[in-house]
Amino acid sequence: MSINGEDKQEVTAKGDVSILRFYMNELSGALGDIGTFLPHIIGAITLAQLNPSGVLTMFGLFYVTTGLFYRIPMAVQPMKAASAAVLIQKATPGEIAGAGLVLGALLTILATTGFMEKLAKITPSSVVGGIRLGLGLSLAFLGLKMIIPDPVLGVLMLVIMLPFNFSRTWPTAIFAVAIGIGYSFLIGKLTGFPDIKLGFYLPPMVIPTVDELRIGIFKIVIPQIPLTIANAIIVTSVMAHKLFPHATRVNVRNLALTQGLGNLLAAPFGGYLMCHGGGGLVAHYRFGARTAIATMLLGVSLLFVGLFLGPEAVKLFQLVPEAVLGALLVYGGLDLARGMDYSKQKGDLFVVLSVALLSIWVNPSWGFILGLPLAYAFKKIRLS
Repeated sequence: MSINGEDKQEVTAKGDVSILRFYMNELSGALGDIGTFLPHIIGAITLAQLNPSGVLTMFGLFYVTTGLFYRIPMAVQPMKAASAAVLIQKATPGEIAGAGLVLGALLTILATTGFMEKLAKITPSSVVGGIRLGLGLSLAFLGLKMIIPDPVLGVLMLVIMLPFNFSRTWPTAIFAVAIGIGYSFLIGKLTGFPDIKLGFYLPPMVIPTVDELRIGIFKIVIPQIPLTIANAIIVTSVMAHKLFPHATRVNVRNLALTQGLGNLLAAPFGGYLMCHGGGGLVAHYRFGARTAIATMLLGVSLLFVGLFLGPEAVKLFQLVPEAVLGALLVYGGLDLARGMDYSKQKGDLFVVLSVALLSIWVNPSWGFILGLPLAYAFKKIRLS
């Protein structure tokens, strides 16, 4: 995959950044979203008893195909509301597969009928901005919660990462993970690398029953749909065009379609509920990713881990301290929150703040659902 635009000039013309450092930055960017990725994945595997090979292999395939199609470091994440429902209500693998099939079918229909584009057109920028602000702050707060159990390492990581975050020449996420693991060895939390055995693990077939389909719809699908439309499609499209103006393939129709097809294909093979996300895209960018090389590296790595480590993969993931994941989340969330020029909202700042508060205190789904009528009502009042 070639290096384009500003990055190519930076590497070849200016000579400020070596080819090696460029790829180190891409690798760092690939790790930028693991703060949201790993906790959900480990929880799904350990609490919901999902097969690690199915989950990781399908994520790897989705990352690779997403990188090839969009040609930017597009995020692939676990669906947040659905994941919360899975972990809290202890959904079974069959119910998760049923929800994935239904969500995939709904998103594919929204994309192919053109309804998704119409919905994006009628969504005011103030609602999008409010969701982004709320999501960003929520991610930052979650990161701080993950730091609390190990405040020494968490604060240390925040301080160490701060100066690196102002420069693209340092692969911040790689340093953070390496320092965190080294610190855990130093204080005795880790006494050695786990004994990991290679094998070959094919994803399992998971065919949901009618009852599992029904339960999956009410447990998982209904809470997830508004969040997917708001964050994984509309907000992600806005952020992609802001960060990557050349990303012509990124639009609400394609985002709905790739998520729809991805979940339809992954669900029968033990895959988890997957989506794109504005926060994940910003996190990849924030920690160095500028091309699809980042997502390709992560996708191939997950494919390898899923196929050749299988259940042993959890041991590998647990090497990364939670406080390190939290520090990554703090900076990624703050980047998402500040990624919009709120001064341009002028009279709509009230709507932005209202939607952000709803997104934080309840969830982004309600911020989107209640934000739409609020934005139009407020506009009508101002015009009057």
